[in-house]
Amino acid sequence: MDREVVWFIRQSIIYFLLGTLLGLVFLFVPDAASQDRIALHVHMNLIGWMSMMIFGVGYHILPRFSGRPVFSRKMMTVQFWLASAGMAGMTAGWLLRSFAVPAGNGILLAFGTLMYISITLFVYNMLRTVKGA
Repeated sequence: MDREVVWFIRQSIIYFLLGTLLGLVFLFVPDAASQDRIALHVHMNLIGWMSMMIFGVGYHILPRFSGRPVFSRKMMTVQFWLASAGMAGMTAGWLLRSFAVPAGNGILLAFGTLMYISITLFVYNMLRTVKGA
């Protein structure tokens, strides 16, 4: 597997562990489940676990299915770092919001935008990879 694929999969597994741990905390400490912490739990599982896994598996499988190499390995690496920063920043933003820190909204906006750019790079890279297959 390409190193970036392994990076995405490892990060995905870590977010899966963290997201499910937070869900377990909610089970035993229901008062900890504020709206912002529930949003953090959802984002860790859907973006952190599922999306990172989809990125990794997509980069591994789609080139093989199409019979073509990944359109841009450099874009794949940039996308990994943008996704990593985006998810880490969104985690911080949701935590700050859960403690009523006003900066949390701006942090969520900035890092959510990074995540969106990362997703856009993935879509572009995959569409160019499978083009003409």
